[in-house]
Amino acid sequence: MPVSTRRQWAYGALAWLIFFVVSHVVLLLLPGDDPSAHNPGGTRTYTIFNLVLIAMSTAGAAVLVATVRPWARLLPRWLILTPLWFGSVLLVARGVPGMVENLLMVTGVRRGGLVGAQDISAGEFWAGLAINTYVFLGAVLLVGATVSYVRRSAELAE
Repeated sequence: MPVSTRRQWAYGALAWLIFFVVSHVVLLLLPGDDPSAHNPGGTRTYTIFNLVLIAMSTAGAAVLVATVRPWARLLPRWLILTPLWFGSVLLVARGVPGMVENLLMVTGVRRGGLVGAQDISAGEFWAGLAINTYVFLGAVLLVGATVSYVRRSAELAE
């Protein structure tokens, strides 16, 4: 079976999404010192933002499960492909610039990244690298799962 049609992409993306959901639930339950400190909308905006991310990611996890389960063949192909492409575009739009930011930070071209301050702490530096790498990994996994599903579902439709 070619690499582009393996179901492991979906399982990898599903694991990524589960961790993403759990981390944002933890951020809601244990927000730290002041979650609204860097947020002009305050705590309400912080909460709504995280709830939207959790809802979108949970729906995405259900779609990823549908890509590898036989019962999903009863669903219209577009019903699965639309959220897959939407999620892929969102993660690529966030993940690729994040990796560019990582490269700028690691090479020392711009220690604070694309929009950050030059005088960030070591903790902010490493947290930025970790988050950007994590989101980029999610983009790679979801794009792989999307391409894999496109090819597998096209083969089944023939």
